[in-house]
Amino acid sequence: MHIRHTKLLNLVNEKKRVAVTELAATLGVSEVTIRKDLSTLEHMGLLRREHGFAALSQSDDIGHHLSFNYETKRRIALRAAKTIHNGETVMIESGSCCTLLAQELATNRQGVTIITNSSFIASFVRKSQNAHTILLGGEYQNESQVVVGPMVEKCVSAFSVNKLFVGIDGFDSQGFMSNNLMRAEAIRAMAARSRHVIVLTESVKFTKTGVVSLFPLGAVDSVYTDDGMPAMAAQMLHASDTHVYTVPEQREE
Repeated sequence: MHIRHTKLLNLVNEKKRVAVTELAATLGVSEVTIRKDLSTLEHMGLLRREHGFAALSQSDDIGHHLSFNYETKRRIALRAAKTIHNGETVMIESGSCCTLLAQELATNRQGVTIITNSSFIASFVRKSQNAHTILLGGEYQNESQVVVGPMVEKCVSAFSVNKLFVGIDGFDSQGFMSNNLMRAEAIRAMAARSRHVIVLTESVKFTKTGVVSLFPLGAVDSVYTDDGMPAMAAQMLHASDTHVYTVPEQREE
């Protein structure tokens, strides 16, 4: 993503709704350029265009979450992508960092197959020439845009992969947490068919808790995050032999 796009997203996230004229003046480009930028970002689901304005996506839309701290999430995804080789088959569950990982694989890898329960991810990478996606079946959750329920376990039982990449909603002394019971069950079903479970998330998630346990400490092989992880969380992960890889957090200029 162009650095101007990142700055534009930051402005829209800060002000919720910004005029095209203001964006052009702030970023030092023409209104024509801004309109092209907005078309690109709207197509990616990161914001919503209105007449003469750019606005946040709907709050329950994944694109809304993806637009926050986009560059940090992208760096997390790129770091994790280095572990995936051409021709590999991986599972990817939903989440902002996971979506950007899928995009990187579909754009800059050859012959990678993505198995996912996220219709958002499948749609997000659909126009990439290298995209090869298997979408699992199940009960559809509108807000998270994933499939859950017994059908997920039945569908995923046909596969066996080396890596599963997942996002989390929180963390506590017992381990990793989710905010949705059925989604957590679907993730664990996917994990049962994978040799390694890898978490991609912003460090802020380690300051929050969730509603339901996702994985206990020791069940996750690696965590990719930014460098803002609380020391206590880092200590617990190291003690449980979970490898932690960090990238620089997005800083304001």
